[in-house]
Amino acid sequence: MILLVDDTPENLISLKNVLEKHGFEVDTANSGEEALKKVLKNSYVLIILDVQMPEMDGFEVAEVISGYSKAKETAIIFLSAANTEFRFIAKGYSSGGLDYITKPVDINILLLKIKTFYRIYEQSRKLSEMQSILLEEIEFRKEAEKKKDEFISIASHELKTPLTSVKGYIQLLERGLNKGDIDLVKSHLAKAQIQLEKLNGLIADLLDISKIESGKIKFNKQYFDFDQLLNGIIEVIQQSNPGFKIVKEGSVNTNIFGDEMRIEQVIVNFLTNAIKYSPGTAEVLITVNLQNNQLYLGVKDFGIGMHPEQLTKVFEKFYRVEETSHRFQGLGIGLYISSEIIKRHGGEINVRSVYGEGSEFYFTIPVEQLSSDV
Repeated sequence: MILLVDDTPENLISLKNVLEKHGFEVDTANSGEEALKKVLKNSYVLIILDVQMPEMDGFEVAEVISGYSKAKETAIIFLSAANTEFRFIAKGYSSGGLDYITKPVDINILLLKIKTFYRIYEQSRKLSEMQSILLEEIEFRKEAEKKKDEFISIASHELKTPLTSVKGYIQLLERGLNKGDIDLVKSHLAKAQIQLEKLNGLIADLLDISKIESGKIKFNKQYFDFDQLLNGIIEVIQQSNPGFKIVKEGSVNTNIFGDEMRIEQVIVNFLTNAIKYSPGTAEVLITVNLQNNQLYLGVKDFGIGMHPEQLTKVFEKFYRVEETSHRFQGLGIGLYISSEIIKRHGGEINVRSVYGEGSEFYFTIPVEQLSSDV
């Protein structure tokens, strides 16, 4: 928008009409004081300012405007009928003017100047937008690189832990064999097996990340009995965690189209996280039902929960909640992988959580085969 400032009404009206005929949005002020009030309230691309005005002349108005943080970058063109000497023109430029035009104004020249300024302004605005986008991209890449470095450090530690344990149990096995203590050997073998399973899970997650990044993750989709799958998962998790009670509410009673192994992976991730991040509690609630031909599954715990600002990040790659990262093991990629699996089933994944009261992770997927899966 352009602001015209002149204490002569006929000058304002004539110039306003000309500019509006050429497609410019125009506002007016008939004094320096009124102009300053409008500049504080509104944003202007250009101010065309008459020099000779009572009380505050154009130079004074321009100097005050240059002190406003909101308007200090606003361009000003001075118009003057009397002050045409070089010292006045120089003062206009030193007061922050973009140009100084003497009256009577050649309207064609003024229009050319305004159009040229608008073109430069648009180019500058687009350049500024591109610069902002570039800076955001740089910051995003820096943050991504930081997360990647943190992930490599975490992954190295997480992989080393079960490897060190397995190495220790093998040494103990050798001693047990030398002593002929079969019961001790069996105990160490069982513990080594647990550590190997942890290692296998970590490696599987890393491979999944690699496949997702390269677009090579494969899905074997077909119809399967979802209730049977869920009951089997609950039985295995319950046996591994006898101190937790897993309560299931609802059922599907129909076959679901999808990759059974990958859907199992998501549910296991939900359940193991619910147990892992719920110290001091003993129950996990699973809700499953059909909603508008969509399968809904939610896993609710009564554990530590999350802050609102963490909810938007929890499905990001490598994200780990700060206050839990030192208390609980993990790579911080399970939920990211789960998110990608659900998205590739045409579904949605999300979480509800209250800090200190627990979280409910849930997903929905279509029951039937989508056309894109044909």
